[in-house]
Amino acid sequence: MEDQELLRYSKQIMLPQVDVEGQQKIMDSTVLIIGMGGLGSPTALYLAAAGVGHIVIADFDQVELSNLQRQIIHQTKDIGDDKVNSAKNKLTELNPEIKVTIANELIHTDNLNELIKGVDIVLDGTDNFESRFEINKVCVENKKPLISAAVVRFEGQVSVFKGYEKGLPCYQCLYTEEGEENDSCIENGVLAPVAGLIGTLQALQAIKVILNLGDQLSGSLLLVDAMDLSFRKVKIGKDSKCPICN
Repeated sequence: MEDQELLRYSKQIMLPQVDVEGQQKIMDSTVLIIGMGGLGSPTALYLAAAGVGHIVIADFDQVELSNLQRQIIHQTKDIGDDKVNSAKNKLTELNPEIKVTIANELIHTDNLNELIKGVDIVLDGTDNFESRFEINKVCVENKKPLISAAVVRFEGQVSVFKGYEKGLPCYQCLYTEEGEENDSCIENGVLAPVAGLIGTLQALQAIKVILNLGDQLSGSLLLVDAMDLSFRKVKIGKDSKCPICN
């Protein structure tokens, strides 16, 4: 590790749970963030600042004025630009030591396989069940940890899914495809800092998975209610009839 890197990450390296060895693990890791919206924005910024060596960002959308209230990685001057381009510029400005790769395309099974097989961790910041189910399926097939989050109104949730490991659930053990309704911020709204809070928790869990620290929320779902500022953790069981992880 070079002197500039030691200085940049000094406050993390001071933590005995991280130290130089842990920081090197962070710098050697590759993460995929799908969705550069309200969740992906703070997630990407914090992972870049923390020194994740290679960040892959996937999104096919363009920046719109209505995005700026919560998608803090984008600025007014970016309106009309591809979200992945806007995000890459901010991440490399924040930390020129990292590598950022962009995937400016709709996700589907084929390109998800290509994206996911080359990374260590996948972070899902999408806002629809169809994408979440597909991402989960490919993560299980490639044996990659999936850090999933969702936010709407004043509420959010975060969990880590390792459905490829014995006894641990995947995302589809929690939600079934039949009859799920899409409860997104597009239809229901969201208070901006709530997206920031949940996205930051998502980044925190990614670093904890990289370093194998503390409670990683594998087999648990963290529910956050910002209105009364409550945090509640519930257990998720593995579904013996799950078509994905069984």
